[in-house]
Amino acid sequence: MITIDETARQSLGKLGARPDLIEQRGLPLFEDATDLEIAHVSASGREHLLVPDAAEAWKAARAAAESDEVTLLVISGFRSFDRQLELISEKVARGEAIDEILQIMAPPGCSEHHTGRAVDIGTPGCEPLSERFEQTDAYVWLEQHAQDFGFTMSYPRDNRWGFTYEPWHWCYQASR
Repeated sequence: MITIDETARQSLGKLGARPDLIEQRGLPLFEDATDLEIAHVSASGREHLLVPDAAEAWKAARAAAESDEVTLLVISGFRSFDRQLELISEKVARGEAIDEILQIMAPPGCSEHHTGRAVDIGTPGCEPLSERFEQTDAYVWLEQHAQDFGFTMSYPRDNRWGFTYEPWHWCYQASR
């Protein structure tokens, strides 16, 4: 049986990345979640999935934010290993450098999105997946209240894994 570790390393090779990238950056490995439920439906009708406890916490956080007149939207929830590989492969095919891509996206097997506990969060009036998110009421609300619902920001500035700053990426860590 092939492990997630072996599969992740094989995918790095196919992408043209260094095979020791995972060790070099100390990246954790994650299996794809299998028990998922709808946590949020976007205005376009796209269903965003999370594991049940994270979905429950997200719904509670979103309702609390709404009661404070702050709108939180899911840009991305669960993302499988295969989808992560596909997204990165598309960027490589467009001519983007793999080393640059892997500073803004986790390699397949290393994305918190695989766990079904991570959400990329947006708010109306702010370009999705932009550092400008930190200047929104939504970000301020998350900084003050996300931990009450078990969410923490995964990639602050100068994080230990070498990813670019992502004020929009939050991960459910523990039950309340």
